[in-house]
Amino acid sequence: MAALEKVYDRALVPASEQNFRTPPANIEAEQALLGAILVNNDAFDRVSDFLKPEHFSEDLHRRIYEIAGQLIRAGKLATPVTLKTFLGEIDLGGAMTAPQYLARLAAEATTIINAVDYGHAIHDLAVRRQLINIGEDVVNTAYEADVDSSPRAQIEEAERKLYAIAETGRYEGGFHKFSEALTAAVDMAAKAWEREGGLSGVSTGMRDLDRMMGGLQPSDLIIVAGRPGMGKTALATNIAFNVAKAYRGETQDNGQVATVNGGICGFFSLEMSSEQLATRIIAEQAQVPGYKIRRGDITEGEFHRISGAARDMQSIPFYIDHTGGISIAQLTARARRLKRQRGLDLLVVDYLQLLSGSKSRSDNRVQELTEITTGMKALAKELNVPIIALSQLSRQVEARDDKRPQLSDLRESGSIEQDADVVIFVYREEYYLKNKQPREGTPEFQQWMSEMERAHGKAEVIIGKQRHGPTGTVELAFEGEYTRFSDLATDDHLPAHM
Repeated sequence: MAALEKVYDRALVPASEQNFRTPPANIEAEQALLGAILVNNDAFDRVSDFLKPEHFSEDLHRRIYEIAGQLIRAGKLATPVTLKTFLGEIDLGGAMTAPQYLARLAAEATTIINAVDYGHAIHDLAVRRQLINIGEDVVNTAYEADVDSSPRAQIEEAERKLYAIAETGRYEGGFHKFSEALTAAVDMAAKAWEREGGLSGVSTGMRDLDRMMGGLQPSDLIIVAGRPGMGKTALATNIAFNVAKAYRGETQDNGQVATVNGGICGFFSLEMSSEQLATRIIAEQAQVPGYKIRRGDITEGEFHRISGAARDMQSIPFYIDHTGGISIAQLTARARRLKRQRGLDLLVVDYLQLLSGSKSRSDNRVQELTEITTGMKALAKELNVPIIALSQLSRQVEARDDKRPQLSDLRESGSIEQDADVVIFVYREEYYLKNKQPREGTPEFQQWMSEMERAHGKAEVIIGKQRHGPTGTVELAFEGEYTRFSDLATDDHLPAHM
């Protein structure tokens, strides 16, 4: 520990007279703020929400701030007298004792009015020191890179570290007090109570699905799985668009925009181009079949509906990345960048099996998929947003008489089921019945017609796993020509007669 005289005198040496560069710090600001806290504990309440002990450049100052915070949170008084007991055994490396140093801080304290400004100055300098460390790591890694280390991997790692700094309050890591978790849980319950519909998460725009799931929960990895032709992409697209369409934000006192309803949506379309995805959404919103839009076989009225729908969707916060064959590391970096630059409340990935893992695991597809799903779950927690990831199912579904999917049908790896918070299967009986049409005029044909009528326009969304809620089946309406899922009109939801 440097002598206390050096702590005071270091800032007096002009930078031009120093023969080496030292990390930026403001010792006087740290001393002034600590003195203000010791004189008036209210100063701590003004800075404690953003200023942490590790933001101080001196170990002694970190210790004083941490002990003062513990005393104040316990409802006790933090003064030079109460703190000296905890600092008595610390070696200060000079003639000044710990009680004398605390008394000097209090004697030279700034007013409580300036406490927030000093706190911001200390925080900003701490961020600059972190940036210097990241910059040095980037330079050193570039000089000493291994043969199998690619520049792309280094860029992604640097982006991860920069994102951690950019996210206020997220870079400290480590454990959190249970009291903080309790506060967050109560806040979530309060928001669910205040929000229209009583949802704790983001609404899917589908009443019965919301009722079963409570909306899309932050930090959840939601797997939407199904065989080809079941409509899993259509369901994910419908949900994502409903969320973006309902978006409403409010500017907070700190100048940041907070999402009040709906959300900003990012969509990784690894299979379809952005134009194909947009065509699907336009078809759904304008209620014009997609194949007619692609062929240009539309009437004047349909064209006006398409134009109107496109005009209404111009300002919707819906962002598409249609780059094919990207890795989980690239997806993670791009998702972080989207949240940092534009905000993010929901992320959709279509679909999981089209992602790749690291090069070292590419020879084992099961391990690679485990890496992908683990990375996806970690990203959901880091960004604190729900992630909907689509997944293919194995062919063993087709071999059964009852073709409703099960968790065991998830393709290639059990890690999908393990890492997912929610697993949803999309099943349409109508799809399979169409391929079983018997010859007309037979008794079997009449029975088939009856079954087709019962299944027509209906889809089952089977919740096979849900960590925080029940499992079961939700019936939705499905309009195939518009690739549109919606609530199914049932007797208890029909409008009352006048």
